[in-house]
Amino acid sequence: MSNVQNVRQESSLAVNIVSEPLSTADTQVFSSPKNIFKKLRGGFLLVLGYLLSPLCWWNDLLFNLPIAYFFGYLCSLLSPQLLVPCSILGYWLSNVVGILLMQFGSQDILQKDSQERNLKKDILSGLVSSTVYTLVIVLLIQLKILDMPDLFSNG
Repeated sequence: MSNVQNVRQESSLAVNIVSEPLSTADTQVFSSPKNIFKKLRGGFLLVLGYLLSPLCWWNDLLFNLPIAYFFGYLCSLLSPQLLVPCSILGYWLSNVVGILLMQFGSQDILQKDSQERNLKKDILSGLVSSTVYTLVIVLLIQLKILDMPDLFSNG
């Protein structure tokens, strides 16, 4: 008999807990159109940044190389010798932009309250992280851990 009473008490407690409304702080996070827009924008920036970043292994052929070639082509209108160096610069910049977009998107998604962004700090951290990534890849190639394809071989 005491088991039946315990079950009734527990079920009535569960009903009371479930029927309590969410606090206003919880409902504001999910119901505010501004927050929903911020989360959607953050998701879009995160996906776009991922596609441009060096973290996505298949993106080069579809995104980064066409962007890099277009950037090099625009520079080659000034001087034909700028095609290759500006294409390399355009490739690096597209990766930096990808990392920055990922940072902005993840901040939009993960931050609960809106904080002022320090654009200079964000750009500097994106440049530093991209440069470190590039230096690690160059180091791995120099140490013969990664193979470099023979793109310009005569053979």
